[in-house]
Amino acid sequence: MQPEMQPDMKPMVERRKETPEQSVWWNKLSLAQKFSASSLGQFGYELSFVRNEQGRSLAVLSCRGGIAVISEDGEINTSPNIKIR
Repeated sequence: MQPEMQPDMKPMVERRKETPEQSVWWNKLSLAQKFSASSLGQFGYELSFVRNEQGRSLAVLSCRGGIAVISEDGEINTSPNIKIR
């Protein structure tokens, strides 16, 4: 009698990416930031987090090791002076 073959049990991996609109951070953006973030999304940038400094929000996006920030009024800076830990 042969032992019963068991199928390879591989862990399930979620491959779907979360759309920006479903991100917890997306809800923290101003309307102007959402427009700018959508524009940067066409170039591969993804919203990483939102930092609040002095009562104003600053959206931080990343793309292939590069960083961009968007001010509360929607101004994009692709060469920010910001340190990411």
